[in-house]
Amino acid sequence: MIPIKNKKEIEKIRQASHITSELLSMLEKEIRPGITTLELDRMAFNFIRRKGAEPAFKGYQGYPATICASINEVVVHGIPSSFKLKEGDIVSIDVGVCFNHYYGDATRTFAVGKISSEVSRLLEATKKSLDLGIKKMVVGNRLSDISYAIGSYAKNKGYSVVREFVGHGVGKELHEEPEIPNFGSPGQGPFLKSGMVFAIEPMVNIGKREIKILKDGWTVVTVDGKPSAHFEDTVLISKDGPEVLTYYG
Repeated sequence: MIPIKNKKEIEKIRQASHITSELLSMLEKEIRPGITTLELDRMAFNFIRRKGAEPAFKGYQGYPATICASINEVVVHGIPSSFKLKEGDIVSIDVGVCFNHYYGDATRTFAVGKISSEVSRLLEATKKSLDLGIKKMVVGNRLSDISYAIGSYAKNKGYSVVREFVGHGVGKELHEEPEIPNFGSPGQGPFLKSGMVFAIEPMVNIGKREIKILKDGWTVVTVDGKPSAHFEDTVLISKDGPEVLTYYG
């Protein structure tokens, strides 16, 4: 069953999502050559606590940090460390916030200094695929319409889409029903209804779609070592259309 949120629940998710988007906006200003992902993690933890919220990822299934910081060929779940970002890197910052027992979840992939045009196009295409998926979050559409919009755009641009990790419902739990793949055929699955809240999150690779998990049990990398980008928003389906709760300009 896909949870339908009432007005009070939606407002709590909106508040958690707002903190999440504020945090990503703050971190974007700090990302530069020479900074470590551990420093970014500490900033994130302190920011969340100042807001009276809790980091959703820290301790979740044993995860050791506040953010996931995934650099270059790391697709997702990169653990912050003393590694210093350098010019030309990309880093995906994935973060969840719990506020008043409800969650917001979002990811952005940031350029570190000047990046290659090839990688810049990957970021643009991944963000565009997310936006196209969100546009399908309309009452009366089917769940797989979101998946098809994301996957078909990325594929048409010559990229591959990671299949092992998917979007999900979000609300009173960080991960709720349904699972939302970033690929598939349109017109399948449940009908979308007002009050559903999903975290939509394409992960798109320049090279092959295949991935592997490193020995730490968390870090997911592309098998061919080529870059991957990841964008995510928490989105409400309403009678007036999709509302991106983690939006920031």
